[in-house]
Order: sequence, then C-alpha cells, then structure tokens
Amino acid sequence: MESFLDTDITYLKGVGPKRAELLKKESGIFTFRDLLYYFPFKYIDRSQFHKISEVNATNAYLQLKGKITSFRTEGTKYKKRLTAKFSDGTGDIELVWFQGVNWAVKNYTIGAEYIVFGKPVVFNRQLSIAHPDIEPAGRFNETDRSAFVPQYTTTEKMKAGYLNSKALQLLTQTMLALPQAKIDETLPQWLVAKHNLLSLDRALKIIHFPNNTSELRLAEYRIKFEELFYIQLGILRLKTGRDKTVKGFVFSKVGYSFNTFYNKNLPFELTSAQKRVVKEIRHDLGSGKQMNRLLQGDVGSGKTLVALMSMLLALDNGFQACLMAPTEILARQHFNTIERMLDGLGVNVMLLTGSTRKKERETLHAELRSGRLHLLIGTHALIEDPVVFYNLGLVIIDEQHRFGVAQRAKLWQKNLHPPHVLVMTATPIPRTLAMTLYGDLDVSVIDELPPGRKPIQTFHYRESKRLGMIGFLRKQIDMGQQVYIVYPLIKESEKLDLQNLEAGFNGMVQMFPPPSYNVICIHGRMKADEKELAMQAFKNAKAHILMATTVIEVGVDVPNATVMVIESAERFGLSQLHQLRGRVGRGEGQSWCILMSSDKLTHEARKRLETMTATNDGFAIAEADLKLRGPGDIEGTQQSGIPFDLKMANLARDGQLLQYVRTVAQEILDDDNMLESEENQILKNQLQKLKSSPTDWSSIS
Repeated sequence: MESFLDTDITYLKGVGPKRAELLKKESGIFTFRDLLYYFPFKYIDRSQFHKISEVNATNAYLQLKGKITSFRTEGTKYKKRLTAKFSDGTGDIELVWFQGVNWAVKNYTIGAEYIVFGKPVVFNRQLSIAHPDIEPAGRFNETDRSAFVPQYTTTEKMKAGYLNSKALQLLTQTMLALPQAKIDETLPQWLVAKHNLLSLDRALKIIHFPNNTSELRLAEYRIKFEELFYIQLGILRLKTGRDKTVKGFVFSKVGYSFNTFYNKNLPFELTSAQKRVVKEIRHDLGSGKQMNRLLQGDVGSGKTLVALMSMLLALDNGFQACLMAPTEILARQHFNTIERMLDGLGVNVMLLTGSTRKKERETLHAELRSGRLHLLIGTHALIEDPVVFYNLGLVIIDEQHRFGVAQRAKLWQKNLHPPHVLVMTATPIPRTLAMTLYGDLDVSVIDELPPGRKPIQTFHYRESKRLGMIGFLRKQIDMGQQVYIVYPLIKESEKLDLQNLEAGFNGMVQMFPPPSYNVICIHGRMKADEKELAMQAFKNAKAHILMATTVIEVGVDVPNATVMVIESAERFGLSQLHQLRGRVGRGEGQSWCILMSSDKLTHEARKRLETMTATNDGFAIAEADLKLRGPGDIEGTQQSGIPFDLKMANLARDGQLLQYVRTVAQEILDDDNMLESEENQILKNQLQKLKSSPTDWSSIS
C-alpha cells in the first residue's frame, strides 16, 4: 500500500509527463497520495433540475434537461464561436463554445436530449452558458453517480493544460478504481471503534465522492480528528518525554534579592494575575523538572516585572539569568526598566546588543564568565559564541515568535545542563492556536492590567474626517500630551495607495510648525544611535509628535504619550493594530487610539476596524483575527511558519474538537507514555513518519 500511494503521479493513466509537470508545479501533486489528499473546496448539488423559464443571471451553477434545436457558427477560421440554441419546452438558452468548435459540432446532435450543467450569464440581453458540461440524457440516467460533484482548486496554467476541476475529478476516480487502491488504516482499530470513526479508506473516498451531506460530515470529521489528534499526540509525547528525562535546576530558596525587591523596590502592588503567575513559575523552578512555560500577557500587563522576579529567584539560588528581546529598542527598554527597578540592590545587570562597543563587550564577557555579572539583557547578540556564562540557570525570551527555533536552541545550550525557559509574548494567542503552536509548554496568562489604568478609547476616522483628527491632536498637545503617528511604509509605493511616512512628515510639520511644535521621525532604516537619540527626545518630552513606521510596535514606554494615530489602518492586521494601540495607555490619564483609513474599505478591513473600536481585550481580538484570516496569517505564526499542514481541520472553527482530541491523546500517554503496547504500535509508527516529513511539529519549541 505504501508503494501504491508513493507512486509518481506521472504514471497515473491520463496524466503523463506534461500534465505531471503542471500538477507538481501548480498544485504540489507529486504522488498518488498528494492527489488523494487534494480535497475538493466545495461540492455542487446535481440532484436538481431547473426549468429554463426560471433561470436568470443571479443563479449559480445549475442543471438543465432539454434538446439542442439549432447551431450557429460565427467568426473567422482562427477565431470561431459556436452557439447552440437549447430548449426544454419552457424557454430557450444559448450554449456557447469558443474552443473545440469542430469537436462540438461533430459530437452533439440537433434534436437529441442532453443534460447541460453550467453557470448562466447575460450577454447581449440573452441568457447563455459558456463551455457547459454536456452529456446525453440516457447515459446520465443509467449511471449510478453521486449527486454531489466535487470542485477542485485549479490555476489558469492548469486549465490551459486541460487540467480543470472535472479533469482532477476524473483522475481521482481513475486512481481510486485501481485494484490496489485500498487505503491502509492510520489509527488503531480500538480507537476507530471507540470514537465511532469511519475507516480512513471509506472517509477519503467519501470526501471526493459523497452521496449525501450527512455522509460527507462523517468523512470530514474522521479526517479532522486524525489531523488534530496526531499533532496533539506528538506535542504531548514530546512534553511527557522531556518531563521524565530532562531534570531541572532546583531553585529551592527565596532569598535576599527576591525578598528585598518585593518589600522595598516593587513599583506597585502586584495584580492578582501577576501573583498567580509568579506562584506558578516558583512551583516550576522548585520542582526538579526543567521549566518550559509560555507567559501570555496583553501589552502593559506587567510581564517584565514577572520576568525580573523570576530572574531574582535564579540569582538567589546561585545562578545567572538572561533575557533576549527581538529588537535593540525593546532590549534597551527592558534594560532601563530593570536597572531602575533594581536600584540599591547590588545586582549587576548589563546590556548586550549589536551596537555594543568592543571594549564594553570585553568587559561584559569577562564579568559573565566569572559569574560577577548576574543578569544579562540583550538581542540575538546573546547567542553569539563568545558569550559564555558562568552558570546560566534561567533563559527568558520576549516576543519569542520573532526568533527561529535554531536561535532559541543555541541560547539553551549555554549551559551543560538545560536552563529553565520562560517565553513571553504580548501577542494574545487564541486558545486553539496556543494548544497547537505551544502545546508542549505550560501556559500562564496575565489577564488584568495594573490598577489605575483607564481603557484606551478607540475611534475610526475615514480620510474625509482628517481635519477633525488634526484639531483633536492640537488640543491634546496644547494640554501637554504627546502623540504617536504610525505609517505602514517608508517611501511611496506605486502599487499601494498609502499615506507614507515621508509625505506625512512634511505635511505634519506644516500643520504643527516650529518653534511652537517639534515633530520628529523614526524608522527601521535609521542607524541605531540615530533612533536612540530620537527616542530619547520623545521620552524627555522634547518632541510633541513622534512619526514612525512599525519600528515602535513593541518596546516603547512613554506614559505621557496618550494618542496613537495609525495611518492606513486598513493595511494592518488586527494583532498589529492591537500591539500599536498598546503603546499608549501606559499612564493613569485617558488615552486614545485613532484609526485612519481611506473612504473605501473592503468587507474584511471594515470588520477589523470595527473589532478594534469594539474591544480592548487582546484575546477577543486574537480570536477574531483567527476567524478572519486563519492560523497561517496570524501575527507571529507566519514568520515562524505553522509547522504542520492541515488539509481539512480549521483551528478557527474546530477548537472544540482540538480540545477533545488533546484529552484523548493525553489519556493514551497516561496509560502508555512510550507507546510500546502492541495496540499502539500504529500510533508510534505514524508519529515517526510525521516526524520525518517536512511538516515536523515536534520542533515547535
């Protein structure tokens, strides 16, 4: 069976070398298995017949039964068009061919009865169907066929090579009709029976050629169950194996550094959510197991404080700790915040980034190797070979989705024994996605903001209301507040009609002229020291307006900045809009976010902006984002790539099933964590196959 499904698609009857090349390049169909798992995107019900008198151009695909009453050929020898009049006694409709004219005239007979299928359109005030599916009525009645006709995704190149949806349907039929086309089961028989699943063989055949809706739903459920089940089984087995084999440093003491900080330096009372998370982390660090925890917290929820308290626990137990951030701005922000919080505690904390000077690096490396440097904050510069720790016990990675797996792993190898790992994100991750992308991590959530923070008020203004927005900014600035304005581009793009940073900066300087106002600009193409100077000017209230690209998405904390204007907001994803909004609302005063857009919006863009004005809840926004765009486009998952290929299951819609199969997988591992029993050998073998495939989800963390 294995060899059958692995057969090159070239050798399927009706394919051949040219078509095979098209299938491989355009649809990724290399083997029989690829064709089998190239599922229809929809089905057309051909059980119903329409009367021509009832047809209009608003109808989708429909089916007619009648006779060809005449033919008419028009055009030149090289550009012919064939029109047939088709009647069912209630009215007439035209059938039109632009290609294969001679073939159609030769094969279709005036007066014979046919079944016609296609999409009606109006051309020159006449209803017509171009290139209809057409076959003799007698043959249709004799054939025992499904009423649901599968529709497959095709490209223009495929259609030009005569590989339309109908052709893919026929190729799939040909393959499944082969004597050896029996699909081996990929789940244990006991599991199939226990959960009332269809066999894989039957489910796959029904997916392509269903007889009715209820049968189709059962087949889809079987495929979804298997996809989500093996992802969860692989992730949970990885977690179970790691918990059993990898021992963690035991941080048994809560000592001087932690207690002094908590009693004397704590900037504000911890929220109940922060207390809960610190307790969860303390339990991990003292358990003897290696901590692998994901800390989710909305922008401004106080993750940095929790990270610092975790690092102080490492310090109290004789270990060093480090925090890695994706950008220099964010790393410097963390360093300044942590250094300020640790004032008077005698903790040695240093910053390492790409722009750290050579002499400073030499001192830092020496301090780190000797153990005199307790906490190291930095960018990916932390993973460079010269960075050697004396005794690294805790690794914290902020906005971890911006780092590749190999980068993170390099940091964990900075000690002979794996350090504890805490990964943090301010991008709220929908529960279903978290269970899949980070399913091998324990998850903590800070789901409340520090006391005194007011909810940010968000408004959507179209371009026609720009003068009103400018008046609002002037009023806020005159009251002593500062403003961010964010643009999606640096230079004008010919393809995208966007407000761009350069033109916007010039326009804003005219609206807010010096010396009464100071408008500054920052973007990703500036040198690090130029960006730092601009940021310091804004932080020190020497500038009223900071105009920027999304370089300020994370890591900027200016409590006096109370207005965020996002230009061309329709061009941003929900997650990014939420991150940018989180740059304001850092103080106790009221803050605002203004979403500027063009007057014309797509349906999806309007839904995104409506979501932003309706809620400040990052998790509600993340769920809406998942539903609107799907998991592959969610902020953070596209960069790292969703490490598995779901052919049928959908994380936005199948959250309940995902939770269910996770429980099923956990129960199996609780009884047989190494999958050694005879009845579970099929699970072990399937996991091995999946692990060696390009979609290896075991490398998630």
